[in-house]
Amino acid sequence: MQDAIKACLDCHSMCLRMAMGYCLERGGRHAEQKHLRLMLNCAELCQTSANFMLSDSPLHGRVCLICAEACEACGKSCEQVGDMRECVEECQNCAKSCRTMT
Repeated sequence: MQDAIKACLDCHSMCLRMAMGYCLERGGRHAEQKHLRLMLNCAELCQTSANFMLSDSPLHGRVCLICAEACEACGKSCEQVGDMRECVEECQNCAKSCRTMT
């Protein structure tokens, strides 16, 4: 569970930092509403999943499943936008870790 918590916290940090810094500064496709919304939703779900696991909630598996779906969607969006390899990798890692918790 500790690995999944770390993956969620790392992904939360990456998505929030990239969305509010890199993507907004880059503009264009990086700053499109749909892409930024996905990144911010992913960051929020990653933090929530980490919190559910940290509190040993019996619902953590269900929250992690939704988090994995959000991470997969965010990773695909980052890949399509381009030049966001680190974010894609964090999202993929988190999705994989969260799926092990379901």
